[in-house]
Amino acid sequence: MKKQFGRQLAAAAVVVAAGMGQAAAQTATIAVGAPVTSLDPHYHQLSPNNAVADTIFDRLVNTDVQSRAIPGLATEWRVIEPTVWEFRLRPNVRFQNGNAFTADDVAFTLARLPNVPNSPSSFAVYSRPLTRVEIIDPLTIRFHTAAPYPLLPLDMTNVRIVDKETAENATTADFNEVRAAVGTGPYRVVSHRNGDRIEFERFDGHWGERPAFQRINYRMITNDAARTAALLAGDVDLIDQVPTSDLTNLRRDQRVRLAEQVGLRLIFLGLDHQRAENENSPFVTDNDGRPLGRNPLRDVRVRQALSMAIDRRAIVDRIMEGAAVPANQFLPQGVFGNVPDLPAIPFDPDGARRLLAEAGYPQGFRIQLNGPNDRYINDARIIQAIGQMWTRIGVRTAVEAQPWTTFIGRAGRVEYSAFLIGWGSNPDGSHPLRNIMATFNRDRGWGASNRGRYSNPQVDGLLEQSLAEMDEPKRERLIIESMRIAMQDVGVVPLHIQTNVWATRRGFDYAASVDESTLPQRLRPAAR
Repeated sequence: MKKQFGRQLAAAAVVVAAGMGQAAAQTATIAVGAPVTSLDPHYHQLSPNNAVADTIFDRLVNTDVQSRAIPGLATEWRVIEPTVWEFRLRPNVRFQNGNAFTADDVAFTLARLPNVPNSPSSFAVYSRPLTRVEIIDPLTIRFHTAAPYPLLPLDMTNVRIVDKETAENATTADFNEVRAAVGTGPYRVVSHRNGDRIEFERFDGHWGERPAFQRINYRMITNDAARTAALLAGDVDLIDQVPTSDLTNLRRDQRVRLAEQVGLRLIFLGLDHQRAENENSPFVTDNDGRPLGRNPLRDVRVRQALSMAIDRRAIVDRIMEGAAVPANQFLPQGVFGNVPDLPAIPFDPDGARRLLAEAGYPQGFRIQLNGPNDRYINDARIIQAIGQMWTRIGVRTAVEAQPWTTFIGRAGRVEYSAFLIGWGSNPDGSHPLRNIMATFNRDRGWGASNRGRYSNPQVDGLLEQSLAEMDEPKRERLIIESMRIAMQDVGVVPLHIQTNVWATRRGFDYAASVDESTLPQRLRPAAR
C-alpha cells in the first residue's frame, strides 16, 4: 500500500513539475535605461553593473527589496572577538561551471578587489579593513581587522563572489567576453554585446528561490521614448527608469502596471576641490573668458551660493513631475545616518548674490556644468535648468551633456569643474561617507567615487571613529555628525532623491526596491 501511494505521489509530482516547467520555460525581455559597462563584478561601483552582477553572482550577505541584510552565501555571521568576525558558509552550493563553492573562493575574491586594473571606482574599500582572512574549514571563514569593525556584514553586501579557479588569471576583458563570468547566481550569461544586450539563461543549480523565467533578454535602451514605445508595442515586458513625462499616461493605460518605491539614490552636483585656491579650475573663467587665476569653488561661500541658487522644488515638480524628493543630504528620513535636524536648503537667489559678493565675485564668473544625458532620469534637462538658475545669479553657465560612457571616464579623471552625478547608497550613512565624502586615499580604499576630491579632516576623523564603534547608537551619532559637517561645508550639492519606477506589461509583476536594481529574478508572471 505504501509503495502504491509512493508511486502515485511520484507520478503527481512529475505532472506538477511538468506544468511548472511549461509555465517557467518562458523568455522575458527587460529594457534598462542605463548602459552596463562591464560584467566584471569588481571593476566599477556602478548601479547598472551591480544589478547585472547580482544576476550572475551571489554575495555572502544579500539584501531584500528594502536593502535589509539577509543570508546569502553565508548563512550566519557573528563577532567572536572584538577584531574577528566569523562567517558560516552555505553548504552544497555550486558555481555555474559545476565547481563547489568554498571559503577559498571568498578569500580569493577579497584579495582580488584592490587589484583590478584601471578600475574607475574600486571595490577595495570593502577589503581594506581586513588584516587577515583565515580559512577554518571549507565552510567557515574568519575575517581579522586591526580594530573593532561593525560594518563587515554591510561591506559584504557589496562584494560578489567569483570562482577562484575561473577568475585566478582572468582579466576584466575575460569577464566581458563571458569566459570568466561564472558565478553562483540565479542566471548564467549566454551572450554579451557590450552596451547593447545580455542574454541570460536560468541556472537551475542555484541554491535559492527559482526564478520564474528560463531565459532573459536584457536590453539597454537608453532613449526614454524608445524604451516606453518598446513596452507599449509589446517588444519588452519590463522597463526601468520610466520617463516622468510618461507617468500620467501610463497610469491610465490598462496594458501597463507600475511598481514604485522612494529609493536611496541621491542626484547631486560634484564640485572641483582638487585645484588649490590659487589654481585655475578647468572650466571656470572670468566674464571675458580669461583664466581667473584661482579656483572659486574652494570658497565655501561660493559653494553655498551655487546651492542656494537652485530651486529644488521646481526641479522635482516640473522636471521630475513629482517622482523625487528635494534633498539636503545623502539619505532620506528614517535611514541609519540621516541627519534629522539638518535644515532644508533654501532657494534664495538674492542671498546667493550676496555670498558671491562677499567671496569677491560681485560680477560672478563663468563656469561649465557637465553631466550625462543617458544615465539618470531627466539628467540633461536637470543640468539645463540649473545652468539657467546659476546664470540668474551672475554665474554664467554653459552646459554640456554627454553619453554616460564618455562622461564617467572624464569625471573619474577629475577633469570637470562642476558635474551632475548620482549615488545609490546602502541604508547606512557610512556608505556615501566612505565612498563620496572621505578624502581620496587609494591605499585605504576611501573616496573611491570622490570625483571632486573633496577633503575635510573633521569628516574623515569622525568617520574613522565610527568605523571602529561597535555600539550602534554611538556609531550613528558619529556618522550623523560627520555627514552634518560635510553637508554644511557643501562638499557636494544635493539635489533630490529619486523615486524608483518600473513599468511592466499587464500579466507581469515586478518587486519594486529601494536600491533601484533591475533584477530578472524579481520579475514574475502576475497572479491570476
